[in-house]
Amino acid sequence: MAENPMTDKEYSMTRLFIKNYAKINVFFYKLTNGKFMGKLAGREVMLVTMTGAKSGKEITIPLMYVPYKEGVILVGSLGGAPKDPVWVKSVRANPDVTVQYKANKMQLRARQADDAEKAEVWPICVEHYAEYADYQKRTDRNIPVFICEPRQV
Repeated sequence: MAENPMTDKEYSMTRLFIKNYAKINVFFYKLTNGKFMGKLAGREVMLVTMTGAKSGKEITIPLMYVPYKEGVILVGSLGGAPKDPVWVKSVRANPDVTVQYKANKMQLRARQADDAEKAEVWPICVEHYAEYADYQKRTDRNIPVFICEPRQV
């Protein structure tokens, strides 16, 4: 059972805050190549651009920067919410993503880590953003982790 699970009201407020904050974050990050709004709680942020699962439109969101080999790891934590963030469906449906870290852009392909692979990379995620450990304790869902590796463009 999750420790201190998120209430429905907290979930609604979290989603609303993140949606509005993300729009502002993306605008200023792109404008300044991450010099402004390139960190959250002292930790590095990246922008992930993907194709929406339903809309087919390009979507850009800020996520915590978790470098891994020649790519990155995406963590679908949503602060330990009871449901996956909406973007998870988009990445599952359309795994080709563009990641911007500061001024650097990478063309990557995402794949969801299975439980064994997640166990291997989870400490790396927590090293880059310690709150992930608390988020996993807060929810009964298995927070999805995506390993993003370089793709040919």
